[in-house]
Amino acid sequence: MPFRITKIIFVLLAFSAGLFAQIPAKWSLDSEAKGKQLIKDETFKGVLKADIDPGWHLYALDQPKGGPVATTIKIESGLPFEISGTIESPEPSVKPDPNFADANKVPLETRTFEKIASFTVPLKAVSDTSTDALAFIVRFQLCNDTTCIPPTNWRVTFAGSAEIKGRFSSQAGLPTPAATPASIAPQSSPADAAYDGSIWGFIWIAIGFGAASLLTPCVFPMIPITVSYFTNHSAGDRGKAIKLASIYSMGIIATFTVLGMLLAIFVGASGINLFAANPWINLLITAIFLFFAFNLFGAYEIAIPTSVLTRLDNLTRSKEGEGSGIVGALLMGLTFTLTSFTCTSPFVGTLLVKASEGGWKMPLVGMLAFSTIFALPFFILAVAPQLVSRLPRAGGWMNSVKVAMGFLEVAAAMKFISNVDLIWKWQIFTRSVVLAIWIAIGIILSIYLLGKFQLSHDTKPERLGAFRLTAAILSLAISFYLITGLFGANLRDLESFLPPRDQDPMALSFGGGTAEKQQWILNNYEEALAKAKADNKRVFIDFTGYTCTNCRWMEANIFIEKDVEAEMNKFILAKLYTDGEGAIYEKQQQLEQDKFGTVALPYYAIVDGDGKTIAAFPGLTRDKQEFIDFLKKGQSN
Repeated sequence: MPFRITKIIFVLLAFSAGLFAQIPAKWSLDSEAKGKQLIKDETFKGVLKADIDPGWHLYALDQPKGGPVATTIKIESGLPFEISGTIESPEPSVKPDPNFADANKVPLETRTFEKIASFTVPLKAVSDTSTDALAFIVRFQLCNDTTCIPPTNWRVTFAGSAEIKGRFSSQAGLPTPAATPASIAPQSSPADAAYDGSIWGFIWIAIGFGAASLLTPCVFPMIPITVSYFTNHSAGDRGKAIKLASIYSMGIIATFTVLGMLLAIFVGASGINLFAANPWINLLITAIFLFFAFNLFGAYEIAIPTSVLTRLDNLTRSKEGEGSGIVGALLMGLTFTLTSFTCTSPFVGTLLVKASEGGWKMPLVGMLAFSTIFALPFFILAVAPQLVSRLPRAGGWMNSVKVAMGFLEVAAAMKFISNVDLIWKWQIFTRSVVLAIWIAIGIILSIYLLGKFQLSHDTKPERLGAFRLTAAILSLAISFYLITGLFGANLRDLESFLPPRDQDPMALSFGGGTAEKQQWILNNYEEALAKAKADNKRVFIDFTGYTCTNCRWMEANIFIEKDVEAEMNKFILAKLYTDGEGAIYEKQQQLEQDKFGTVALPYYAIVDGDGKTIAAFPGLTRDKQEFIDFLKKGQSN
């Protein structure tokens, strides 16, 4: 029985991880004419390429009757292109396919590609246009030796590829994209390269958060429980201690990762296109942070019911066999994760926000890195429980850390309530107000750490230690730094988490931004085109979002540079929000999707007065010169 339970747990964990898997092929488009302006009847070739995961195969353009769905390639409806010849590809493999058989149950010989499939499509422009507007609809099926994925439809452009989810068109037999964020799920995102072009910067952030979480007060009570459990279950048997410690750590890592991924999908990280701009979701997240904060302030206690803890304790301490020890170690890891989540939620939440504009990869990698570092010390304690004697003892300092964590949770809540303000246009939680609240939190926290007041569950510190003094000084220093932001200073990376300066009259009155120097046309694409024609200029389009942190970073760190600003002022500037509530925002998101093949934010494009694409720039960059080169290209082409 214990071994069966263990198998069930591992199967459930594997199934949970499998929920986040993606289609085992990634499509891309290339052409020798990429970025070129075409005249009517001009011909060129596009190359569609599928990178196929090991063990899977893609079916070729022709298949035997009764076999799999053949790959079909069409140009998206309404575009000024047509296929002007036969689509070419390398010779596919031909062999019996165990997934398909004739009436006599004899496997059919199907034509497949493995690892890489490449299709060369001859094309012709039916009017003057740019190749940047090219988009294919590819319908295909993938199988391995035992399983087939149902046929799926993908939209492929030079900017990337995305699965189409929507109703079927009677004309083309292919889904018609809807106007909502759910209709297209970008396979890659600017956030995947947001950290100096590498995911390693994000991993280091996750590692740092995991280490910081070990200092929270919810963690220390688990130290004696961990030591007691492993002393009783593996005393004198080092091999068993290592095995159970590994399972215990895997329980922590798996629980944090699955829980984090579920939050990412259903609350606001990798499901950003569906949820992050939803004001009700942002209100819910605000309420959760405040609920945890008041718990840490001592207003009430959040705890797992005693009856549940007793049953878990009885099960984990059972000595009926090796299998129960494995189950016990897994349950110990699960219990530890749940009891520590109140204190770790600010770190987990911030980590998921940092990953919020990527797909499922960023939250997955981030939570794995976070939970691995978080679990490591407990693995060491489980293997060598005598090390606990060297750790600091619990005491009044733990209450101080809890209160400090509560202040941080209130500060985090301000980010999400300001998102609601932006979407519903309250004009209450503006940049200046959020900064003022953060400053007040920092000052009050400093006074608290200096022992000038206590909460109901606190004890007055007998003396002011070096750690409390250092933390108080650091908190006060951060507050003074934030004060400079109230008077127009650029807070650099912190600007990503603040409401836009150009929607805060108080912030504009102190200067320090670009809004008073640049004239933006807001949420009116047609007006921008008309003005471009009248002034004989081109239009710089900023596809942005109210809740987009990378958009705020670009505005605060790239747009304000004088040489960038000088280039931008040569254009008609149009700022189009795509994540608000209402028809105009749906229309602008549909414009971005139809014209550029993505709904990712931020996204920058340059078009002429007729709306023809001159240049496009997907996402965030920390290289100022790269952005300047894009702007200059938009002037010269």
